[in-house]
Amino acid sequence: MDLHLKGRVALITGPAKGMGAAVTLAFAREGCRLALVGRDLDAIEPVAARARELGAEVLVTRCDLTDTAQCDAAVAAAEARFGRVDILVNVAGGSGPIGKTGWETTREEFDEIVTLNMAGCFNTMRAVLPGMIARRDGKVVNVGGTFGMRGRAGRMAYSASKWGLRGITKSMALEAGPYGVNVNCVAPGMVDGDRFRGKVVPEMARRLGITEEQAVERHAADYALKRITVDEDVANACLFLASNVSRQITGVDLPVDGGWAML
Repeated sequence: MDLHLKGRVALITGPAKGMGAAVTLAFAREGCRLALVGRDLDAIEPVAARARELGAEVLVTRCDLTDTAQCDAAVAAAEARFGRVDILVNVAGGSGPIGKTGWETTREEFDEIVTLNMAGCFNTMRAVLPGMIARRDGKVVNVGGTFGMRGRAGRMAYSASKWGLRGITKSMALEAGPYGVNVNCVAPGMVDGDRFRGKVVPEMARRLGITEEQAVERHAADYALKRITVDEDVANACLFLASNVSRQITGVDLPVDGGWAML
């Protein structure tokens, strides 16, 4: 199916690795022009180079997403280069403390992850939406998480941040909808990658006294499809919600989790 994304301008946050890199390359393959935004330009550049090899025109801009002025400047740079921003995909985020109860979580840990996962998306949305509304055309895709749909013991701060992002998404979908702008949320479950293998699996293995491979198997057993999500699954969902194939969908949470949130 042709998603008719060729020539569209997509601003993507957190493109350096994992889901962000997969999303970036998926949009490059569809022929999008890309504005890649993040703090570490050295980490982003290898992904940008791969996107250029796929034929994409790419702008890379340094930006701390928790800084409103820097987000405004990054969007302005994209608009100056490409003339507009058609699509915003907010992938950047953090995991917060893992394995801590709510009462063990410090105020600093809580504030840090809530600010990154909520205010970071708010800042970029606030910057791109006026242009989309003026053109009566645009797509916003926020990458949330299923822990923001069911909650999770030991992940209170992260869960709170993703619940909050759902509220931002739904409210802005209602506000931007009359102007032809779709605002949606992709909610990955556990995604196989560095964070999963380097933090989540070892913590579970230690806590339960099992091997790391057994921990992976226990995670997979929780899902209806009995397999763990990979980065490309998330990228494909973002493509769908960024295209006009999903023109009549807004304000939704789309779980990409192999069937965990619905169980």
